[in-house]
Amino acid sequence: MEKEMMAKSFISSPAYAPSMLPLLSPSSQNLSFRCLSPLKANPNGYLVGGTKRFCRVVVARGNLESTGVPTSVPVRVALELLQAGHRYLDVRTPEEFSAGHASGAINVPYMLRVGSGMIKNPKFLAEVSSHFQKDDEIIVGCQKGKRSLMAVNDLLATGFTAVTDIAGGYDAWSENRLPTDL
Repeated sequence: MEKEMMAKSFISSPAYAPSMLPLLSPSSQNLSFRCLSPLKANPNGYLVGGTKRFCRVVVARGNLESTGVPTSVPVRVALELLQAGHRYLDVRTPEEFSAGHASGAINVPYMLRVGSGMIKNPKFLAEVSSHFQKDDEIIVGCQKGKRSLMAVNDLLATGFTAVTDIAGGYDAWSENRLPTDL
């Protein structure tokens, strides 16, 4: 279990070394993996591959059931997932979304502004279900990363199986000059 938890954490630190990621057990029943770059197991039982800055290894299905922690990826990995066919769910408010968003993103707010505060969108799951099937591969982003992580937890808890959080949200996306629409 410890190896599975470590393997599902994507490491975005410049100090990342690909050999630090343990090899997952192929007998894991709740997991299926999609490799974005060639991987090889070294003699110590670790996966090697990826780039110097990012581990582009695995998107795990059913990750909430397996570890209790949803998968989060850096924005550059999220872009690769988008290019590989994942769909982008932006859970920011309509005002935040209209100020700029990732190209091709679909906006379903997780929180709604009420006065000077925010409340959870009571129609969030129904609205997401109108755009996505439970087995669609979805990357979820917000402004900084907190709302998207909560949204991913809710989606996984209600049966969505291939949902991945974007660490750092739209702030990190735009700081990295990734494709946006206004």
